[in-house]
Amino acid sequence: MLSLEAPFSSSKAQLTKNARILVIEDEDLLRNFIGVTLKEEGYDVIEMSDGQNALNFLQSQETVSMDEMLDLIVLDLMLPQVNGLDIFRFLRYQVNTVPVLILSAKVSETDRVLGLEVGADDYLTKPFSMRELVARCRALLRRQQYLNVPQTAVKQFKDVMIFNEECRACVS
Repeated sequence: MLSLEAPFSSSKAQLTKNARILVIEDEDLLRNFIGVTLKEEGYDVIEMSDGQNALNFLQSQETVSMDEMLDLIVLDLMLPQVNGLDIFRFLRYQVNTVPVLILSAKVSETDRVLGLEVGADDYLTKPFSMRELVARCRALLRRQQYLNVPQTAVKQFKDVMIFNEECRACVS
């Protein structure tokens, strides 16, 4: 790589601290614990306890501004009313690319592979370490943030210029 610039500036790195995370978990104690932990990390957390309320909320998100959009969803699969896979399918059907971390008691390899194959960004089985959950959330938010950084059309290193859109380079 010819560019010496960092992928994003330190001010961009701070954006993950203000991220909006939706936690959809039917176990009250676990949902509250996840919410408190993520809030202590500086995230804006919205908590939902069942699939139908979460689905209604996600449907209402279609008309929100960029500042109010979700940055990450932590999704339990076994939810009352509407299960987590149906919520996930709804998201992807709406071409919503928000990262999804599946949190599930389904621990078999088949379940994990299915979750990832349908498009989940990560899969964490219960019981889990809260530190690991926070680290995985951070990693997903960093990755999403990096994907949203606009790429410059021209990169320069000393006397070499690369024109990305034109697929050409020149030496001045």
